[in-house]
Amino acid sequence: MMNGHGQSDGRIVSKKSPNKPKGAEEMERRRPAEGNGRQSPILRTQSREKRMKETLERIREAVRRDRKAKLTALYHHVYNINHLREAYYGLKRNGAAGIDGETWQHYGQNLEENLQDLSERLGRRAYRAIPVRRVYIPKGDGRQRPLGIPALEDKIVQSVTAKILSVIWEEEFLGFSYGFRPGRSPHQGLDALTVGIERKRVSWVLDADIQGFYDSLSHEWLLRFVEHRIGDRRILALVQKWLRAGVLEDGTWTQSEEGTPQGGLIRPVLANIYLHYVFDLWAHRWRRSNARGDVIIVRYADDFVVDFEHREEAERFQGALIERMSKFELRLQSEKTRLIEFGRFAATNRAKRGERKPETFNFLGFTHCCGKTRKGKFCVLRQTVQKRMRAKLREVKTELKRRRHEPVPEQGKWLRVMLLGHYRYYGVPRNSPALGAFRQKVVLLWRRILKQRGQKSKITWERMTRWVKCWLPYPHICHPYPAIRLCVRT
Repeated sequence: MMNGHGQSDGRIVSKKSPNKPKGAEEMERRRPAEGNGRQSPILRTQSREKRMKETLERIREAVRRDRKAKLTALYHHVYNINHLREAYYGLKRNGAAGIDGETWQHYGQNLEENLQDLSERLGRRAYRAIPVRRVYIPKGDGRQRPLGIPALEDKIVQSVTAKILSVIWEEEFLGFSYGFRPGRSPHQGLDALTVGIERKRVSWVLDADIQGFYDSLSHEWLLRFVEHRIGDRRILALVQKWLRAGVLEDGTWTQSEEGTPQGGLIRPVLANIYLHYVFDLWAHRWRRSNARGDVIIVRYADDFVVDFEHREEAERFQGALIERMSKFELRLQSEKTRLIEFGRFAATNRAKRGERKPETFNFLGFTHCCGKTRKGKFCVLRQTVQKRMRAKLREVKTELKRRRHEPVPEQGKWLRVMLLGHYRYYGVPRNSPALGAFRQKVVLLWRRILKQRGQKSKITWERMTRWVKCWLPYPHICHPYPAIRLCVRT
């Protein structure tokens, strides 16, 4: 294996297979013969990508060979200068700077020297994590959400480490976990939930949310969970540095006693590892040993939904879940955790009891309702959460005010990109009315802002209609029906 200085350090994750002699040339990096011309930048870039890809594949093979063994030789992959370089190019170009003030462009002016210095500091264990700069952004309900901005070098090192941890635990994670995993998306989780409700005999939905999960998980438990597969103490020390780096706000440093590093690229992976041991494995065992009826579990990060066939099982699960969370210093958010009657038979059963139609629940930006197709068959209606729509319209209004005096074509181009992004996420079957309402409200906002450009500006509806047809695309459904996509994927 090549280290960050181009020399062989003799450490590998997996052995070469004697049955595949042609792979020896791929695993042994031979020096080019003298006289060969220097490779082009494109070839060097492809070689770097292939090298990182090969490293992750070898780690994956080692994990698959022995699912209980701890990996003890991983740290040299972190300070490999080629891996650091690839991580740098994978960062956002316009990302905000941390407390060190270093931007992506400025760091890249002397990229090789900076990466060489970073690699050497990591190699001799002199790397120090920098506190996260905290800022606040407005939430949809008017409150302020804290946002952490790490230093650039912390982002680079966290990116490499996150890839290594992710490839290890991808072999461990269960199928109903969809949050922040490669090859998985929120819509896949939504598809699994919808198809499960429509096909299985579930009638009760436990919609749960963990209160302040990212800021309250235990460092002690997290490190113990990471130690299940990581035997390299240097990796554990690196994770511990980020956990203890703290937060800098208005010139005041606050030590982090709990929670994951805000804004860090390592944060989603650590959160998934934590919930894998706290919730996923436990819920899977509970479903297999305690449930008589159908049980469906879908988790995306700290937001999860569990569907049950029998109410008594749902109540027993909820009580056991509260105890389970408290054991690991977590608790459910009471106002966002509900057990409701929902499913194929919910409307009929409630009508027999003289009750109103089934309640709804929100998951991943969609309000889920009990509905029927044109043929009278039960289906799950997914509509844009009104709270999310109002928050997005406020963002559009603020941005239009900032762009008030720009030319109409420039405003139209921005609105077009914004609408297409909205359609790409919320464009699910049977959500066309909500998409149409959102577009109409954007039209009204745009006209109101244009009329405020000056007293002489007269924006007639005839003129506005031409601009709208030119720049604002009509709503369209971007996603297939859940059952179709789920069948194709599985």
